[in-house]
Amino acid sequence: MATDKPDTAQAGGGDSFLTVVIAFAANLAIAIAKTGAAMLTGSASLVAEAAHSWADTGNEVLLLIAERRSHRDRDTRHPQGYGKEAYIWSMFAGFGLFAVGAAVSIQHGISELISPEPATDYLVAYVVLGIAALLEGVSFLRSYQQAKKGAVQRRVGLLSQVFRTSDPTLRAVFAEDAAALIGLAIAFVGILLHQLTGSPTYDSIGSILVGILLGVVAVILINQNRRFLLGQAVDARTRTVLLRMLLGHPDVDRVTYLHAEFTGPGTLYLVAAIDFIGNTSENDLARTLRRLESEIETDPRVTEAVLTLATPEEASLSAD
Repeated sequence: MATDKPDTAQAGGGDSFLTVVIAFAANLAIAIAKTGAAMLTGSASLVAEAAHSWADTGNEVLLLIAERRSHRDRDTRHPQGYGKEAYIWSMFAGFGLFAVGAAVSIQHGISELISPEPATDYLVAYVVLGIAALLEGVSFLRSYQQAKKGAVQRRVGLLSQVFRTSDPTLRAVFAEDAAALIGLAIAFVGILLHQLTGSPTYDSIGSILVGILLGVVAVILINQNRRFLLGQAVDARTRTVLLRMLLGHPDVDRVTYLHAEFTGPGTLYLVAAIDFIGNTSENDLARTLRRLESEIETDPRVTEAVLTLATPEEASLSAD
């Protein structure tokens, strides 16, 4: 059991905050470089890439807000904490990527197809794309390492960790950086074909393809955040770990009901029906329930625990 880690293992936000800061710094530098290169060369693909990078830069600001606001302690007005703020701000980031990155790239590509303009200074474009690939690679490596660490702890695949994790900032940075590297490859091919053939059509198509790519990534991110805002139950592995934790308590005989859903990145709300060992009075049972709830809530990954008594006829849950 020591190697089985629930998705709540990444609660705390330190790793994700550093990942977002690195992504922000990289995207800001890339956006400035791409904008300058787009103005010099007139390349439609570089205009799309510049829009992509500015969208990513703005998104990182939203993700930084999400990281800060979602880790505030719970209070009387928000008894389960502020964790879901991460999904709200991350959804805003997804809409921004769709509106600024995807829409602008597709619109500009179509405009260039209708009224093409010749591109110049191809060397500048290639140099900027190379620098962008290096910076994006550094940012992607950081998000990859964080995702890989979580995947190893939970013994799941890398992509499963990225797209099922309760941490929306990790998912957003990983997806955006991966899309950025693919977009750079598309832009390079579009500009190269433009140079070799003299036809700006390839460059314009590259811009449209980058826009479609960003649109797909944005829709995936928006949908994942929507699911967690609605109330995403924990996965089977995490549920098993929680069930084993309850059954391992010296006072608990069996568990007949268990519900756990995410209240934020790495935090959850837990409800369970349990049967205690032995027969005790009603007052003693109530005190034992409250004590066990308090013990569970000492774990920062549990925002609230609600325990009730199981009836004798209810079937027991198994952790096997």
